[in-house]
Amino acid sequence: MNYIKIVLCILLLFAAISACEKDDICVEGDTPQLVIRFYDAENTTEFKEVPSLRVVGAGKEVTVSTFTDRGSLDSIAIPLNPGENISEFLFIIDSADDDEGFEAGNIDGLDFSYEVQEEFIGRACGFIANYENLDAAITPDTENWIQNVEIAKAMVKTEDTLSAHVKIFH
Repeated sequence: MNYIKIVLCILLLFAAISACEKDDICVEGDTPQLVIRFYDAENTTEFKEVPSLRVVGAGKEVTVSTFTDRGSLDSIAIPLNPGENISEFLFIIDSADDDEGFEAGNIDGLDFSYEVQEEFIGRACGFIANYENLDAAITPDTENWIQNVEIAKAMVKTEDTLSAHVKIFH
């Protein structure tokens, strides 16, 4: 009788151990960011750095943290909002604080609209967001430094900094 109890305990222990889920590790589960390259408006094949570039989400008080704030860059990657169909940003050239601590650079508003497509990656990663039908619109003002915006790839599914989704000419 004791032998049967021991065998049953071993079987129950084996069943409990085999029922556990594996510890999956998420390796490829990041939502891609929007890659933007800056070009010379007069020579449209040449990259052109934006001096002291700052990007802020519209209505936000913090800068986008995916690149060096106020750096002189010819490409950046910024996150889109997967909970919305539009992300609004303020792109600031020659960003600096004036004597009172306010932004003194030239600010242009840029809106990105898109459709969010969720993709299931796996148990460990869950879902990521891809973006389709990307479009961009400049908020016109009297001193736009952004002269033109071109969508190079209307689908944001990968994040390759050599291949831009959006080209900005200035």
